Amino acid sequence: MHDSKLNGTAEYGTTHAPSLVATQNSPSARFKTRTWMARAAASAATIAPATIMATIMASIMASIMVATLSACSPSQAPQTMEVTAGGRTFTCRLAINEAGRDQGLGGVASLGPNEGMIFAFPDAEPHNFWMRRCIMDIDIAFIDPLGIVTAVHTMKAEELQRPDESEAAYFARLKKYPSLAPAQFALEVAPGTLEPLGVRRGSRIEFDRDLLKRLAE
Repeated sequence: MHDSKLNGTAEYGTTHAPSLVATQNSPSARFKTRTWMARAAASAATIAPATIMATIMASIMASIMVATLSACSPSQAPQTMEVTAGGRTFTCRLAINEAGRDQGLGGVASLGPNEGMIFAFPDAEPHNFWMRRCIMDIDIAFIDPLGIVTAVHTMKAEELQRPDESEAAYFARLKKYPSLAPAQFALEVAPGTLEPLGVRRGSRIEFDRDLLKRLAE
């Protein structure tokens, strides 16, 4: 098909005439050649703008995709996020990856009345938190994908890992605090904060959930 449409010799030359020279010199052949050339020019005029436009659109879409991915990249994540619970707004550090969630507030000696940490997971699942390497009590509220609290605890600081204690033994003795239902987020604030604010199971906590869902890994 490609040759028969775009190759003038194949369509109008030796295939249809007993003599190539005679065919090329005949008025009919010259008319057909001119007709083919006109068709080819018209086809090129139609294809070229379409091809150029397709190339431009592909470039634009690629740029948009790159910009979107960059905007959602963990490397571009904000350092803090405002979280509102019980009418109070907390400025919270983010724990959005495995390393950040594992570290949590371990080693932190105190939190201001409007400070905290917000944890984000890639999916909503049952979770347990514990006080590994933590040296202060912490209030925690587990939160589902819609921003509804599934459980609230005051987690107590425990004896740190002893020099002669294995990691497994240390972990085994730490108390576990469950989410009680699938949760995708957890808010940690200073001890004794959440109960006076009326934050309990079923309460709603406001923050940019969609952003944290995109950032969580």
